Amino acid sequence: MIRSLRVVLACSVSVLALPLLGSVLADASPSLPRCVVSLSPTATETLYAIGAGPQVQAVDTDSDYPTTGLPAKRVNALNPSVEAILGLCRKTSTHPTTKPDLVVISYDANDIQQKLTNLGVKVVDQDAPTTLAGAYAQIEQLGTLTGHASAAQSLVASLKETIDADIASVPSHPKKSVTVYYEIDTNPYYSLTSDTFVGSLLKSLGVTNIADGDATTADAGYPELSGEYIASANPTVIFLAGDATVASVAKRPAFREISAVVHHHVVELNADIASRWGPRLDLLMNQLTTAVKAVLADRTRD
Repeated sequence: MIRSLRVVLACSVSVLALPLLGSVLADASPSLPRCVVSLSPTATETLYAIGAGPQVQAVDTDSDYPTTGLPAKRVNALNPSVEAILGLCRKTSTHPTTKPDLVVISYDANDIQQKLTNLGVKVVDQDAPTTLAGAYAQIEQLGTLTGHASAAQSLVASLKETIDADIASVPSHPKKSVTVYYEIDTNPYYSLTSDTFVGSLLKSLGVTNIADGDATTADAGYPELSGEYIASANPTVIFLAGDATVASVAKRPAFREISAVVHHHVVELNADIASRWGPRLDLLMNQLTTAVKAVLADRTRD
């Protein structure tokens, strides 16, 4: 069942110093957006991380980070209303309209991009990328659009340094196979392939993704797997990015003999972090890397 934009997107710097809401724009040019509406939780995180928080006047209902300072005005990104979005902004002497200067989306529900564009609103669609380079490019794009290019570039440099170091920390393991099952949702079991963004992160660690062997082009990178298939693939690591827990997985009859369960290599991920590709990417990468290294170091599997 699709419960939120997090699940929809999944199926289609360790600690960052977030800027104070009272900070001013990096560039006071009147051409910069003074009212930004973010209909993407990832974009919301990025905007605040690069110092554009004061420009954000409304966000989608799934935006929950940073945990303080977000605007009270909310928009359902799965069913957005053009009329509501056009009335979100505060009228001021420098912004004499309620119409946003910039709307950022990651899911084009109700054809909202074209409808707003037709009414003169700038809309930027930042769909889930398929590579780290794509994620970094989106951060830098928001920096350029909001007048915080330097901060965005610094954030990307920090993320890149941390993530590259994590990837490099995984020892080469040509003779020790690591197979991964990455669970997005249960009942049915949805996973992701190496062609997706998170799948590309896993691939960079030299693991084998069991979903690759059961996916078709119709799955668009997010196949539904049967419990029998997962059990027969016998993954050595299971990542849980949905509502399942280590305890609930261990109770599944078909999963009890799976290597990851037997050897305690089932990892619960923060579902929000795992479904976003912004300033907390390093946290996700570190969890993935740590789990893979734990399997490689586990001599009980030898």
